[in-house]
Amino acid sequence: MNVEIRITDKYKGKGLYAKKNISKGSVILEEDPLVSCQFSWNAAYQYKACDHCLRPLETAQENVTRLAGQFVELPYPECCTTDKSKIVSCPHCGVDYCSDKCQSEALDQYHKVLCLQTTERNCMHPLEKLNETWKQIHYPPETNSVMLIVRLLARILQAPDRSSAIQQTLGFCHRSVNEDADLAHKFLGEKFADQISLLHQMLVQAVPREGIEQFLTMEGFQSLLALIGTNGQGVGTSAISQWVKNVTELSMPEENRKKLDEFIESLYDQLDENSGSFLNNEGVALYTLQSACNHSCIPNAEPSFIHNNHRLSLIAVKDIEEGEEILISYLDECTLDRSRHSRQKELMKNYLFECRCPKCLDQADEPDVTSDEDEEMSEEASE
Repeated sequence: MNVEIRITDKYKGKGLYAKKNISKGSVILEEDPLVSCQFSWNAAYQYKACDHCLRPLETAQENVTRLAGQFVELPYPECCTTDKSKIVSCPHCGVDYCSDKCQSEALDQYHKVLCLQTTERNCMHPLEKLNETWKQIHYPPETNSVMLIVRLLARILQAPDRSSAIQQTLGFCHRSVNEDADLAHKFLGEKFADQISLLHQMLVQAVPREGIEQFLTMEGFQSLLALIGTNGQGVGTSAISQWVKNVTELSMPEENRKKLDEFIESLYDQLDENSGSFLNNEGVALYTLQSACNHSCIPNAEPSFIHNNHRLSLIAVKDIEEGEEILISYLDECTLDRSRHSRQKELMKNYLFECRCPKCLDQADEPDVTSDEDEEMSEEASE
């Protein structure tokens, strides 16, 4: 492999390091997650994705028609990557998979425990009740799902070597009991923090207890909430984006290219008008190697989903030298452009650490105000 996990320093603990020189634009690593799942509201709004790998189950034509709210004929239909002939369903609970392979993997890893054993989805099963309760706490835009915890626990229950699966789960970043509780409350948000007890009770009712008792105590549940809150990686897939990628790579006369570009621009305007920014199948996953990546406000790598499923590709955004730490951003691009104080405030709130990257150290003498406060001060001074 091109990378290795090793202890870095007392502030960051472990980190991911390059074992050879890696050039900008290269794929540093690829990995499938321990578990992944689609966001609950995303699924409820008929964003059709494989229940295991999140690959789109709609054709690009079906995808764009749903998102636009009207029929829009796509040229070059051969550029769609969805193969509906391979879609299969669980014969017991009806969930859909993009292929026999995904159905088999899900069954082997966690689905035997979680299969509802009924095609009547009437919200009466404990798992359905847990999911519905979670949806009332996390409206779009979604950032995580309690169902990821459910799959993680089911994976342990189905593992051939349960103790090894438990250790793998415990290998993610763990903090003190008080820090886990603090993160869990912040993860749910101030408005819903008092519902941790309710979610805990519903989880205990929804999964078997034997062999995973340590995770089903209140402290264990708060630790799992903290785990997915700090290590969960967003996943996005899209039939239409894959179609756009493929058609733009076609060879064609310049006049045809211009017409195609105009069509795509107009298409995205239609989609934005009807569906806003919610265009993708979206979910969350836990990755062993990617989760070892520490944060920097000037990252040298970023996660990507070039296979249009939950398989993560870590891409170098700068040249990386052998022995150099591989760093990603835990913040979105908008937050990265804000003041040092704004960035530090966000990282401390959601991850409980103070960033010591070169950018933050260079800006250490800046006023301790957020970007919004800084803008207000500038406006007052100009007046």
